[in-house]
Formats: sequence, C-alpha cells, structure tokens
Amino acid sequence: MKKLSIYGYIFPLGILLTSFYVIPIIMSIYFSFTKYNIMSPAKFIGIKNYLNLGKDRMFIASLKNTFQFTIVVVPLQTLFSLIMAVWLTNREKSKLTELVKGVMFIPVISSMILIGIVWRILLNGDTSPLNSIFTFIGLNPPNWIGNIKTALPTLMMIAIWKNTGYFMVIYIAGIMDIPKSYYESAKVDGASKWQEFWYITVPLLKPTTILVVFLGFIWSFQMFDLVYTLTGGGPGVATMTMVLHIYNLAFKQFNFGYAMAVANVLFFIIAVISILQKKFLKKDQSVY
Repeated sequence: MKKLSIYGYIFPLGILLTSFYVIPIIMSIYFSFTKYNIMSPAKFIGIKNYLNLGKDRMFIASLKNTFQFTIVVVPLQTLFSLIMAVWLTNREKSKLTELVKGVMFIPVISSMILIGIVWRILLNGDTSPLNSIFTFIGLNPPNWIGNIKTALPTLMMIAIWKNTGYFMVIYIAGIMDIPKSYYESAKVDGASKWQEFWYITVPLLKPTTILVVFLGFIWSFQMFDLVYTLTGGGPGVATMTMVLHIYNLAFKQFNFGYAMAVANVLFFIIAVISILQKKFLKKDQSVY
C-alpha cells in the first residue's frame, strides 16, 4: 500500500514526461524514416532522409553556422560572465554594484523576440540610433544584419550580451560558496589579487565553469528566436541555424519527415553534450 502511494505521487509527473518528451521523441525517430507532409499518410523510405543530409547544402550551411556561433559565443560569454562576477564580488556592496547587477540581468529576463525587435531597430537602416552615432563621428556604418560578413558576428554579439548576465549570477553563487579562509590564508602569504584569482577562484570554480560551458553549448545549438526575428537566416544562408532550418522544412516546405531527420541529428548532438557534462561534473567535483 505504501509503495502504491509513492507511485501515486510520481504518476502525474510520469504522464507529463511521457506525453511531452518520450512519445514525441519516439514519433520523431519514426517519422524521420518516412516521407511525410501531414496532408498524406507517411510513406516509409528507410534511411533515405539521413543519406540526403550530406547532399543538402542548406543543412551543411546551418550546421556550419551553428558550430561557428557556438565556438565563438560560448568562450566569450563564459569569460565575460566570470570577469563580471569576480569584479562584483570583490567590491563592497554599494548602489553601483547593485545597479550593475540589475543592468546586466535586464537582457536575461527580456524575451528573445523582444530583444530581436529592439536590436533590429537599433541596427537596421541609415537613420537607426547606432548607425547615426557612427555617421556623427565620421565613420561609415556597416550593414550589420544585411551583409554576409557582419550578420553572424552581429548575432554572436547580441547573444553574448543577453546571456552574460545569467551566467554571471551562476558564477557569483559559485564564488560566494568558496570559503573565505582560503583568501585570508593567501593574503597572509602575500598573494596578489591576480594570484588569488588564478590559484584559488578559477580552480574551485571548475564545476561551475563546466556547467556554464555546457549550458552555453546547448543554448547555442538551440538558437532560433533571435535569428528568426533579426535576420530570418539571411542574407542568403549566412545566419541559417539548425533549428531555423528545421522550422523552415516543417512549417514552410511541409517536409516533416526530412525535418525530423535534421531534428534527430540536433538531438543527438545535444544528448552527447549533456552526457559529457555529467561525466565532467563527476570527475571535477571540487572539495573546499
């Protein structure tokens, strides 16, 4: 009877997880082996969808862009968030530090769609606020989101700006968890601020850094809202990401079977990242 009551508590959650996670994953795997456009019954075609991935220039471009985006954004947002967290925790609590924390966290709580719209206004057109500043100081403003060379770096910059505040808070929590006695002992031994940071803060924040890095990887591979709002994957395929490519295949071309195959490749990449994260966290559990 006691066991039944325990299962009764987890049964509603089990239903939700099965309905919204397990069943959709199974359906996605099944439909990836079919030719399916919603208007007609699915036709089994084996691994043809997966074989076509190597010939699909749009898929290759989206995979390349997603990896480029991730490789640039993750290290930079990790570094900036760590620097800001250390700077804030080393300063005495004041109105300035509270203001900086608030300003850094505003992008985090803002919708990515809203941020995309705001940055489109700031960047798009000769009379946009940012371009007007460039013109005022005598510089020729670039076509931020309309040029193949600048579109993806612009998205990277905005993503870093949005995510840094979130990871900064995680780092602040990690730093506050480090015993003060370590820093006191280092000061007694004559250690500088840099030595305290490099030999105490960085090593003891290793589990936090692993979490931040792998979360950044997962978020970057799932990037959709900002790209959809700001560039739509253009110009050309310069900012096409995997999630946007899946969206276009499914809801614009109605090629659901092939879209599921691309989605499963993305699912596999994220699953591998998640498994690696767990393994690294198990190996690097720092003991204070």
